[in-house]
Amino acid sequence: MSNRFIGARQTTVAREIELSGTGVHSGAPVSVILHPADPDTGLRFIVTKRGRVTADIPASVRNVKNLTLCTVIGDDAGVTISTVEHLLAALRGLAVDNCYIEIDSKELPIMDGSSAAFVEAIDEVGLKELNASRKFIKVLKPVRVQDGDCWGEIAPHSGFHLDVEIDFSTPVIGRQRLAFEMSPGVFRHEISRARTFGFMSDVERLWKAGLALGANLNNTIAIGDDKVMNREGLRYPQEFVRHKMLDAVGDLSLSGHPLLCSFRSVRGGHRLNASVLQALFADATAWTVVQAPRVREGLPMDLGYGAAASAGAAE
Repeated sequence: MSNRFIGARQTTVAREIELSGTGVHSGAPVSVILHPADPDTGLRFIVTKRGRVTADIPASVRNVKNLTLCTVIGDDAGVTISTVEHLLAALRGLAVDNCYIEIDSKELPIMDGSSAAFVEAIDEVGLKELNASRKFIKVLKPVRVQDGDCWGEIAPHSGFHLDVEIDFSTPVIGRQRLAFEMSPGVFRHEISRARTFGFMSDVERLWKAGLALGANLNNTIAIGDDKVMNREGLRYPQEFVRHKMLDAVGDLSLSGHPLLCSFRSVRGGHRLNASVLQALFADATAWTVVQAPRVREGLPMDLGYGAAASAGAAE
């Protein structure tokens, strides 16, 4: 074994990944290519048109432009990309630190309404370790945001713990709460296949607003008055709250680095997730950037948060 020491290292995808599908709101065809990236690149969207790059947009909460039904990021020139949360959840959930996301449309493909297709594609090519220590956003004190009976709180924790609660008046959903200590394995098996959902009673209103034009029973759990309309039913017990957890993983990835925190959300969604991050970063005493602890070369690399429990070396 070498005497040289390395940290728990940053990762990228091992090779290019090509995906195509339909935008759930636009109904338009879209293709995406995930490219390997160098250390400290982060997750970045490269928007192309006829083979020419028109925008380079980091996946950052500072670039959030809209949070109505999905998460939209963009640049100051007016270029936007919608429905980024499911792909970002797959990348962050599987501990991918660096990736260029090339896209030729204004919206990510919805695939089956979950992160499953993205996870499968990433797992197929695998990850590549990079010669740079992983960096984390370490939460130093609790930060809470309240909006009526909806609230979210981010607090210090040695890993990444999610506790999400939803409460809908329909008996098909009702009140659901679930909590996990997140890791690539937990995300892959417990969260990644949970699909987005919507109410049949909202369809006509959304269509008139130019939304949900690509939604169908292949990519959305459709909720009628007293039942799930999809013939195959649900994939998980409490699939609805699991999808809200999936969204939270994607939205919280807009911190720019993996988070060392516990996150609690009650009756929340994209807007609350972003608001909590914005409130965190607005308080310079509430967070810091740390590097993963150093380990001997040759030891198994923890791709998730386990190696971060004693993360120090504040930058």
